[in-house]
Amino acid sequence: MLTRSGVLQCTFGMVVLGASVPVSRLVLDFPDLTGQAGRYTLAALAILAIARIRRLPRMRLSIGDGVRLVALAATGLVLFNVLLLTALRHADPAVVGTVVGGTPLVLALLGPLLRRQRPGGLLLLAALVVIVGGALVHGGGSADPVGLAAALGTLAGEVLFSLLAVPLLRRLGPLRVSMYSCLLAVPMLAVALVVAGEPARWRVPTATEAAGYAYLGGLLTVVAFLAWYSGLNRLGPERAGLF
Repeated sequence: MLTRSGVLQCTFGMVVLGASVPVSRLVLDFPDLTGQAGRYTLAALAILAIARIRRLPRMRLSIGDGVRLVALAATGLVLFNVLLLTALRHADPAVVGTVVGGTPLVLALLGPLLRRQRPGGLLLLAALVVIVGGALVHGGGSADPVGLAAALGTLAGEVLFSLLAVPLLRRLGPLRVSMYSCLLAVPMLAVALVVAGEPARWRVPTATEAAGYAYLGGLLTVVAFLAWYSGLNRLGPERAGLF
């Protein structure tokens, strides 16, 4: 039952994430960091409300927990989204999808190695099949060097989003990990947007941009985060990565 639940949760989380790539193109004209800061603020408030409704008991975070959460927020949330938007400006979505589609193989290799175990042959083969299938489905496209580098950085962020969360999920659970990572991402993005001079370019988002951020902040960041982390906690990174 746990495995079946994990499969359904990972499948749903990745369907929502996959749809976010074309949706992200709707917000390319809005200041990147400002939009992402608003997105994670919305998500953090929503997850805090869920935690309050569920009466989630408080837990004291260790120093190690704090370091991992900061690293998770910085790489798996902030850098991932900044690099994704950069990649979409310099490469076709098919190229970005194909590069990020290498995630299963990276997780199949690194997941066991971090536990000082040998990667499973069947899982590696399955990961290769997924990557080849994804490349065939996405097809070709064009990309300049910046777009390709940003896509590779997006791949790294996607991998770290899962690997850094694994030890945290065992201790804190999916809801706390999602909540703390979103809360930490907001001040990081706030500092970055000020440094980047985005306040001078602030404007009211269009209806299309607002709809895009509603999807990214609500369905993707809240619902899909919780689904993915729940499935990841049940299946482990190498099996979850196949999705």
